[in-house]
Amino acid sequence: MAGFHIVTADDILKGKITDIYFERTKEILKKEGISRLRVVAEVHAYSMPKGYEWAVLVGVGEVAKVLEGKEVDIYALPEGTIFRPIHPVMNIEGPYEEFCEYETAILGILRHSTSIATKAARCRKIAGDKPLLFFGTRVVHPLLALIADRAAYIGGCDGISDVYGAEKLGLKPVGTMPHALIVLFGDQVKAWKAFDKYMPEDVPRIALCDTWFDERVEALMAAEALGPRLYGVRFDTPSSRKGNMRRIVEEARWTLDAKGFNHVKIIVSGGVDEDTIMQLRDVADGFGVGTSIAFPPSVDLSMDIVEVEGEPRSKKGKLPGKKNLYRCWNCFEDYMVPSKVKMDRCPRCGSKVEEMLKPIVMKGKVVYEEKSPKEVREYVLKQLSLIKELKPAPPP
Repeated sequence: MAGFHIVTADDILKGKITDIYFERTKEILKKEGISRLRVVAEVHAYSMPKGYEWAVLVGVGEVAKVLEGKEVDIYALPEGTIFRPIHPVMNIEGPYEEFCEYETAILGILRHSTSIATKAARCRKIAGDKPLLFFGTRVVHPLLALIADRAAYIGGCDGISDVYGAEKLGLKPVGTMPHALIVLFGDQVKAWKAFDKYMPEDVPRIALCDTWFDERVEALMAAEALGPRLYGVRFDTPSSRKGNMRRIVEEARWTLDAKGFNHVKIIVSGGVDEDTIMQLRDVADGFGVGTSIAFPPSVDLSMDIVEVEGEPRSKKGKLPGKKNLYRCWNCFEDYMVPSKVKMDRCPRCGSKVEEMLKPIVMKGKVVYEEKSPKEVREYVLKQLSLIKELKPAPPP
């Protein structure tokens, strides 16, 4: 792999990807003879990005793999679980030296995928039943492409454009055509017709309609060129030329309908985020989202020791003691309680509650049963349906 600035899975499993202070801590504890102190370390997010009230946990299976064979027990929320601030998402129990230097990798795994999935879920919630596609592979290092693709899909995107990611996730890649195709032909109509001529029948005929002329003009050109075979048009106008995108979409929709092309759908991409979707969801028929999902606000997951040799102990600002989390699916409320407290019924509605922190590693053996991406995505969508309407996050 010469020439690529990467680490390998073996590097991660050997604990090489760590902050230096963990190595120093391990050395000090060992020399003092207290490296085997049994602790409970809790992963949680005491704060969320501005405007966020919840996040979607992703990366649980990878953490299990990292600590496989270590003398630890791990309990975690199932992959794809929506969680709220302060609540534990994972407990790691065992001698501190067993996982000390892995904290950096564990948090990197969880924080990266969780942040992407959460942003995708927020876009999904706002988009409602409109198609939501992930076009963000090109904005991450290619070695991270599958991680981003998986998290975006789990978070609620209907499809992804990356060929390899789609293959690994058991999906068909989605996408239309690049501006390069049209520029090389030098003629929009010739490019659209060539696409229609050579692409398989199961590929929707969606024409990219903003290369040289006004969006309304090119949309009508595409509709007249392909007629009933045209599924839709896509506007990917750069933000610097966008103007009022709602007015552009409304004008194109009106013109297409006036000319009898009511069947042609309008897909919007290029700089799309939650606010864009909110503004256009009643006039556009679908959205392609890239950078805002691939580079989302970071969900601030951290790991803190909350118990040492059975004694509740933590730094200031964090709640000491091992905890458990129970969920009422009827109210969609979560209840955090000390681990010794057992709950059976929801204090609000009386419904039976579910204990949410499940064993994923026991005595170093992975007991976690990984679900397919499709199954995890369905779990996320089920939870999203129970959340009230979202408003876009305010600007920073």
